[in-house]
Amino acid sequence: MTTMDRPATTGVAKAEPTQAEQRQLRRELGVANVFSHGFLLLWAALTALPLLWMFLSSFKSDGEILSDPWGLPGALRFENWARAWTEAHIGQYFLNSGVVVAGSLTLTMLFGAAAAYVFARYEFRGRQIVYYLFVGGMMFPVFLALVPLFLVVRNVGLGNTWTGLILVYAAYSLPFTVFFMTAFFRTLPTSIAEAALIDGCGHFRLFFRVMLPMARPGLISVAIFNFLSQWNQFILPQVLMQGEDSKPVLAQGLAALAVSQGYQGDFSGLFAGLTIATLPVLAVYVAFQRQIQTGLTAGQLK
Repeated sequence: MTTMDRPATTGVAKAEPTQAEQRQLRRELGVANVFSHGFLLLWAALTALPLLWMFLSSFKSDGEILSDPWGLPGALRFENWARAWTEAHIGQYFLNSGVVVAGSLTLTMLFGAAAAYVFARYEFRGRQIVYYLFVGGMMFPVFLALVPLFLVVRNVGLGNTWTGLILVYAAYSLPFTVFFMTAFFRTLPTSIAEAALIDGCGHFRLFFRVMLPMARPGLISVAIFNFLSQWNQFILPQVLMQGEDSKPVLAQGLAALAVSQGYQGDFSGLFAGLTIATLPVLAVYVAFQRQIQTGLTAGQLK
């Protein structure tokens, strides 16, 4: 029996780059860094400067806004904010949005996290079909459902009510919540859940006492995304909240403010109202930016 000799493998030492090649590599990396940092600075300027201009304009008088739109305010006129809060009813719109978003966000996170946990941890017949039905809701534009949605909400007696709007907001946000949290729950270690079950922990307690605290980064991330979507929602309340006794949310109030203040020439009150509406979004992001980054990266790791 003869065996074929394997060809001898000769290791060839990789030549060290010369000084000229190292200088060329550093030059190329430097150009790439300058380009990337320049693009990031341009993007930051395009994002931050309009917000800064709006904030400064909220302290100006109408004459300063028209004569010197890019200058600094001569004085801090907090009466613009007070006028927008009371006379333009931004305070009432703010409260209405707070109640609706708080209720819908609670329902969205509770039912979305529970459904995602079941899809990620339990095997049952039809699990994939139900999961893909949830995910398919992300591809369905809400504009196609406005008319039947309005008829359904009105026929069940929830038209022009906070309850109807809360339920619609929650249903609208569930597909993304289930999709995001299912992927996140799959990354959590199963050994801890098995140990809790062996120690006598039931499935209900396992979910609320063990799995939800472990999924906190993902919960915070998806909650912030849902908060931003629901806080800025305009088309759904515009369709569902109609009538003389309706309670408009902040997006509707800002649209009405832009029309009324534009005709009245009260541009300082308009900028003050826009700033008031923007502050909660900025505050939420600044307070939870680390949790957002942690949740987005943790959901991608196995």
